[in-house]
Amino acid sequence: MHDPLKFLKIQREMPREVPVATRVLGYGEIYGQFDAEGVANQAGRCLDCGNPYCEWKCPVHNYIPNWLKLIEEGRIVEAAELAHETNPLPEICGRVCPQDRLCEGACTLNDGFGAVTIGAIEKYITDEAIRLGWKPNLSAVKRTGKKVAIVGAGPAGLAAADRLARSGIDAIVYDRQSEVGGLLTFGIPPFKLDKEVVAKRRTLLEGMGVRFKLGVEIGRDVSFNDLRRDHDAVFLAMGTYRALDGGLPGLHLAGVHPALRYLISNVNRVMSWRDDQAPIDLRGQRVVVLGGGDTGMDCVRTAIRQGAASVQCVYRRDEENMPGSRREVKNAKDEGVEFLFNRQPLAILGDQQVTGVRVIDTRLGPPDAKGRRRPENVPGSERELLADAVIIAFGFEADPPDWFASAGIQVQNNGRTIVRAETDPLPFATTLDGVFAGGDMVRGADLVVTAVYEGREAAGSIAKWLSVA
Repeated sequence: MHDPLKFLKIQREMPREVPVATRVLGYGEIYGQFDAEGVANQAGRCLDCGNPYCEWKCPVHNYIPNWLKLIEEGRIVEAAELAHETNPLPEICGRVCPQDRLCEGACTLNDGFGAVTIGAIEKYITDEAIRLGWKPNLSAVKRTGKKVAIVGAGPAGLAAADRLARSGIDAIVYDRQSEVGGLLTFGIPPFKLDKEVVAKRRTLLEGMGVRFKLGVEIGRDVSFNDLRRDHDAVFLAMGTYRALDGGLPGLHLAGVHPALRYLISNVNRVMSWRDDQAPIDLRGQRVVVLGGGDTGMDCVRTAIRQGAASVQCVYRRDEENMPGSRREVKNAKDEGVEFLFNRQPLAILGDQQVTGVRVIDTRLGPPDAKGRRRPENVPGSERELLADAVIIAFGFEADPPDWFASAGIQVQNNGRTIVRAETDPLPFATTLDGVFAGGDMVRGADLVVTAVYEGREAAGSIAKWLSVA
């Protein structure tokens, strides 16, 4: 029987964490897994709120209290089925979502008792179910004979493929990379998301009938017109890959690296995958990372593992206003990263090779259009930071391909693809009939879970358009 006061008897606990001195020597995930008793105890701390704030705060609106109860009762397979009703990629979101800002941040117990460890339990559910042999059961699904091309094998594309397959629609996923996952594979470091996890998800999707055509770039290897001709609909999920650089002087210097290029280089090296560009190895170097989001945290923690002599993170606001996960900031601090808050970079210094970064102190002024307080430079506070390497992690923006214009797919001034609103009868439909889009290329660079949500919803819209929903 469920004990509603269990949270008073059992404290919040995370799975075993690999000690810092060990984990910085390699790229394995730093969090272990609960055992059956531990996960049941942690799940049992849930109050089963009548109005579950965790569920509402979750972008995909997971049935969190429901699958927590199933886990408390040891009903793993049922929990996995329920988790997949709302989230096509639960084991991935359990690892990379900023739960402290989402479900766990909204948990009623978060104020004084410690939130339920929702993310770690979500990860456990699918990991353990797969270990026990669970697979999605599509035996009752009726094939429609329809087929949809998905351009992009990142979280939005994978989520859409899952939902289309469950609707009896053939999903064929095209991606220019040699592996599925998009930034799940090539951007997020292995110590946050083991690449075998993505590979297992690919196997599950292929078992559902999803087909992957990798190393294929639309517009180069296959024309977009041919893609439309050969499929009943198209879903575009190509992400955002154009890096923002802030227009800083000195970006051309040797030793200045865009964040994504740096992260991809390291993943390719760790996984022994082919890379046409020279690897970026920061061993023994003084590294300065500019930017305080999750990508910046991925960069600083990667540089630590590469054996950098020192790693500093420069962010123009204070710690409270950082956009990234608080857990990731803590992990970075534990691993030896120095944070320089309230510092605005002005220029990257050097002749041919970078030698440092000029920064200026900031203070927070009035809120900007998004409600965040704007940083204001403090006159006379300029100083220089020594650096052998500088990584630019200011974020990314949409970069629509050249064929968008000729195809008639309209974009905003910022490059984001224009789609119909979620309140529309056909949400996520583009300006071109039968073509839909979702994820970062529509929303702008955002969380994995929001891309999953848009892929899921777009698939529903496609099924409706094809008259099979």
